[in-house]
Amino acid sequence: MHELSIVLGIVDIAASTVQKANAHKVDRIELEIGELAGIETDALLFAWDTAIKNTVLARAKRDIHYVPGKARCLDCGELFDMHQLYDPCPKCNNYLNEIIQGRELKVKALTVS
Repeated sequence: MHELSIVLGIVDIAASTVQKANAHKVDRIELEIGELAGIETDALLFAWDTAIKNTVLARAKRDIHYVPGKARCLDCGELFDMHQLYDPCPKCNNYLNEIIQGRELKVKALTVS
C-alpha cells in the first residue's frame, strides 16, 4: 500500500511548511490527484486517517481535486480522454500516446495558522 508512504510524505511537506511560516497547524490542505496517478482513493483516505493523528494536519480540512486523464495520440494527433495508462487512441487505435494530464499528485495549497 504505497498510499501510506504518500500520506506520510504529505505530512512531511505540511510540517515543513508550518515550521517555515512560524505557524502551529494546518487549517486547510488542497491536494491534486490525477486519474492516471495510480492512487487508490479508498486506500489513500484510509491511510490518511491513521497517518495524520497527532500531526499538524490532525484537524485540517482536506479538499481533493481529481484531474481527469487526457492524452494526445502520437500517430494521428487526436486529443482524447484517457482513463487507464494504456488506453488506445479511439480514432486510430494506436497505443503510443503522450499523456497531457492526469498523472498529477501534489499539494496544491496549504492554509496554516
